[in-house]
Amino acid sequence: MKLDNEYDVIVAGAGVAGTLAAAAAAKGGANVLLIDKNSVEEPGKKTNWGWTCGDAVAKSHLDFINKKIGVSFSEPELDHKVDGVYAISPDLKKKFLFEGEGYSLDRPKFARKLLAIAQKAGAKYVSGHFVDGPILEDNKVVGVYGRNTENNAYQVRAKIVIDALGISSMLRRKLPENPYVDREISHDDIETTGRYIADFEVGNDDLAYYDPKNALIHLNQEMSPGGYCWIFPRARNKINIGLGVEKKSLDIRNKKMSKTDTLHSLIDKYIEWNPAVKNMKIYDEDKNGKGYWSVPVRRQLDSLVYYGYMGAGDSMAMPNPISAGGIGPAMVGGLLAGEVAAKAVQEKDISLGSLWRYNTEYNREYGNKTAGLEVFRVYLQSLNNDQINYGMHHFLTDKEAVDISYGLVPELSLGQTFNKILHGVANINAFKNLIFVVRRMKELNALYAAYPKSPAEFMPWKEKVGSSMHEVKERFKPNPI
Repeated sequence: MKLDNEYDVIVAGAGVAGTLAAAAAAKGGANVLLIDKNSVEEPGKKTNWGWTCGDAVAKSHLDFINKKIGVSFSEPELDHKVDGVYAISPDLKKKFLFEGEGYSLDRPKFARKLLAIAQKAGAKYVSGHFVDGPILEDNKVVGVYGRNTENNAYQVRAKIVIDALGISSMLRRKLPENPYVDREISHDDIETTGRYIADFEVGNDDLAYYDPKNALIHLNQEMSPGGYCWIFPRARNKINIGLGVEKKSLDIRNKKMSKTDTLHSLIDKYIEWNPAVKNMKIYDEDKNGKGYWSVPVRRQLDSLVYYGYMGAGDSMAMPNPISAGGIGPAMVGGLLAGEVAAKAVQEKDISLGSLWRYNTEYNREYGNKTAGLEVFRVYLQSLNNDQINYGMHHFLTDKEAVDISYGLVPELSLGQTFNKILHGVANINAFKNLIFVVRRMKELNALYAAYPKSPAEFMPWKEKVGSSMHEVKERFKPNPI
């Protein structure tokens, strides 16, 4: 398809965030180009491995999209309904509800559905085009450049560019040096993940290993150092099974255990360990049966906008810092980015101040809790299996654990604290650290409740957040074994 010289909005990347950004911007009256390296049959495909993901999304996020743009989802893209997501202790004796009702997705079908929504709204989709960087004038983004699958160079301009290219985005990384959007994401804030989609037979029917009605997260620092293992049910005797690891944690674990495990070997060992999984065979429809990918697990970038530039999804580190779930926040971020971009174009005001509305709206809808969740993720990575077991049994009530998983700060009363200390003498340092974490979560939640309303207020706020998070990371180092 031939490219025009200029558009109101260019959306780079046709994944979850990009397609919804394009749909929302087009519905808002903007002339939108949605550009992607993949074909119309494979929009948003990450690599030759497919759409590597846990493929889970909360019902609340689907409801948000329906409320905003009147789009609903059903079979076949919603493959299997789950009642909740449960985190299970290493000893398998304690579990906490992590998220509520949701769905396991058929990810390729979901991708095609999202693209159809964007095209129906009026966005123009161009496939087979790689985006190599932003066109800059006076240090402002005014378009994108790249090459197509025939290696022919192209340039196309726009009033606003929305970056949905993912964690390795060349648009973000080639921005001018600036105080707003971080160009790089630290390796310490990235987890490497892998998963298989497979047919299987249920062996052991213990619901601690597999639950056809719930998605399970297994916390185990020996099997998935710095991350977790998961087994999510799919329809028709299928599962999405995999795990994520943090590199420093994996290196420490391997050294202390005299192992040479990799992400791949750990996934295979988790499958072998899980007695519920029998006669497993890779289900490779759409060539999506196996996959490996990196996921950011920090709070979203402090600012999501720059001059002429907005970002959504993994390019802005939007996945949940504890669960690494990225589909829900990508849906929210993409839709809000498209709405704000369209409004800026219609009002003929594409200044940084005008685009700043996206920062405040995303913070209100989802981002306000992620810094607190990042603190708790860093704390978890400093615990070994014995400490996690003890903590899940004694440190937190079920309600307090659920509060934390939703980004809320539990109120640990003096009486509760005293009783827990009495029962937890062997783990007193871990509990003292939990008290520190809860207080730091509260401080950061308060900072995000006062997110700057304009660029002029941004730098003092960013420095406070950065200083607070730096102290947390200096206090809690990975220590899986």
